[in-house]
Amino acid sequence: MGYDAACTLRLEGTTARGTAWLEHKDLVFRGPRRLSIPLASITSATARGGVLHVRYGGRSAEFEIGESAAKWAARITNPPSRLDKLGVKAGMRVLVLGVGDRSFEAELGGRAVDVVPGLSRGAGGLDAIFFAADNRKALERLPRLKAAIQPAGAVWVVRPKGQKTITEAETMAAGKRAGLVDVKVVSFSETHTAEKFVIPLARRKPAHG
Repeated sequence: MGYDAACTLRLEGTTARGTAWLEHKDLVFRGPRRLSIPLASITSATARGGVLHVRYGGRSAEFEIGESAAKWAARITNPPSRLDKLGVKAGMRVLVLGVGDRSFEAELGGRAVDVVPGLSRGAGGLDAIFFAADNRKALERLPRLKAAIQPAGAVWVVRPKGQKTITEAETMAAGKRAGLVDVKVVSFSETHTAEKFVIPLARRKPAHG
């Protein structure tokens, strides 16, 4: 996420120097003392004079992190949605293959994207494909999926977390064999991870039209 900073923590009359991380679900501090605050428990987050002030569970903590404090406060109070993290924007042409997540489909409907019905022969020019891969054999479809995206498009492989039937290393290797490069990993849900693959810049052909 890029949210980490050396900082001073002030908590319940004590002061400690260490490092803070703003993670997917927690605000974490590591130093002489350790602190992990679930983002869901934070009732307010404000920034004043380079200090992030956080209230959670009836307690308060101050993180002196400098000029980025305001950015951290905004991230905590207005976290990006799943579609934001996946880079889905209005007007995109998107294909969903086997994901089977109704909440995701509803989110796409609310973003005003063009969800195409399927991967037909000769289909191309898609901005994003979300492809469910529950086992390593499913990754054999990546070359065809690559052919269906526009030069700056992306193939997101949505795979189960912590399963031996398909690992991160296998997914990355399959993407490389298909002529793709992995550039980002996002927690898609409690049970699945989404890994983004794109065509390397040097191999992108100009879009027609």
